[in-house]
Amino acid sequence: MNLLSSLRYLVALHEHRHFGRAAQACHITQPALSNALRALETEFKVVIVKRDRAFAGFTPEGERVLASAQRMLHEHAILQQELGSQTDLPQGAVRIGAVPTAMPIVARFAALLQARHAGIRPAVLSMSSDELEQGLADLSIDLALGYTGRMGLRDTRLVAWPQYTEHYFLLRRAAVPHPQGLQRGPTITWQAAGQLPLCLLTPDMYNRTIVDAAFTAAGVWVQPAIETNSILTLAHSVLAGSVCSVMPGALVGAVRAYGELEALPLVSPEVQTPIGFMSHAAARPSRALQAALTLAQEPGWLQEVGTYSGLLVP
Repeated sequence: MNLLSSLRYLVALHEHRHFGRAAQACHITQPALSNALRALETEFKVVIVKRDRAFAGFTPEGERVLASAQRMLHEHAILQQELGSQTDLPQGAVRIGAVPTAMPIVARFAALLQARHAGIRPAVLSMSSDELEQGLADLSIDLALGYTGRMGLRDTRLVAWPQYTEHYFLLRRAAVPHPQGLQRGPTITWQAAGQLPLCLLTPDMYNRTIVDAAFTAAGVWVQPAIETNSILTLAHSVLAGSVCSVMPGALVGAVRAYGELEALPLVSPEVQTPIGFMSHAAARPSRALQAALTLAQEPGWLQEVGTYSGLLVP
């Protein structure tokens, strides 16, 4: 039995929660994956996988094997990077997850990281806050950009590096398109914004929790005209229809080329949400992750990649 391969199959099953999809992700047949998992059970003399017509989870012993598998594969990847890297030339992959509203920022971060270290291969993933938390815990991602107030303060396994503060804007069609791109309009209250037809993220997204809380604080209940889990749909719904949307500055910056739009800072209440990078406090960082963390702690990298003026100051 190739122990390392079998451990990869086990971790893939954990990630995909489905025998067929896990086998496909590992580029093997489903019977081959099942045989490898049974071989693991024979090796450790415990039942690892709860079997039914479909994947039903792991036994308590299986959870312990899974945790060890995740640590072993993490250490194996770090060793490969160390052996393949020179002192000033880190090599290898780094998996970076981010909440959807921070995707424009993490994309710029990854591009800057790769430009500075040609041997690093960033993988950028859009994930919910729950998925980020789970990904850091099981070492399936190396670094997360998300809501530090939600995650970092309640989970002692995480260490956080503050990056910026989200401020919120009402995005709407401009009365007169501007040839130089999106313009910043006058302030608007959350209460006034709540009277407009809105396209908002779906309730399972943490950003929607923040937006709903702001509307509640303003004394207004909102029934969105459109809901979506796609940040791209937020902007395109405003462009194509008669709805408005609520966006943090990072997303507003991503559509600043559209002169048909304008962004109005939202006030009363003042909503400011801290965003930061987070990683697992106990996991040994790879050379690629160390390079990413160095960049994340470098003063002014956000200005270096260029940000919307409303990102840091409302």
